[in-house]
Amino acid sequence: MGLLEIGRVVGTHGIKGEIKIKTDLNSVQKKQVFALNSTLIIDKVAYKIKSYRVHKNLDMITFFEFNNINQVLDFVKKKVYKDEDELNLGNDNVLDSELMTYKVLTTEGQQGLIKSIEITGPNYKVLRLEIKGKEILLPYHKDFIEEIRKEDKTIIVKLL
Repeated sequence: MGLLEIGRVVGTHGIKGEIKIKTDLNSVQKKQVFALNSTLIIDKVAYKIKSYRVHKNLDMITFFEFNNINQVLDFVKKKVYKDEDELNLGNDNVLDSELMTYKVLTTEGQQGLIKSIEITGPNYKVLRLEIKGKEILLPYHKDFIEEIRKEDKTIIVKLL
């Protein structure tokens, strides 16, 4: 069982115990992460999702365990995690927070690291890589990503 960081609670909304979560997930990943009756982990405790919606680019969640704002105020500024086993992302799909910990190898054998992941539009990403002291921008697309190896946390990329 591994925990993946999903985002951070940035506030509450209303008086019914709804929390606002800021994430960098794309829409496909959000459907899996915030599925109703699945769990999120805050402070090493799992809570079951009762409702989910998007409001002003924030993910709005309520849990079955809470129905009052006073019960969720302690969650503000805390990190939110998801159990990796519950997520089932598949072999070639990795959350951005997890991808930041991966090593980069080029098809020519050069090594590097991921400095940041830039979101350039809905479901479009660019990797900011550092290889041999140079900064390279690479689209996160199947034409440039040769392989993602989860077992040794390596991403193999093809540079032009």
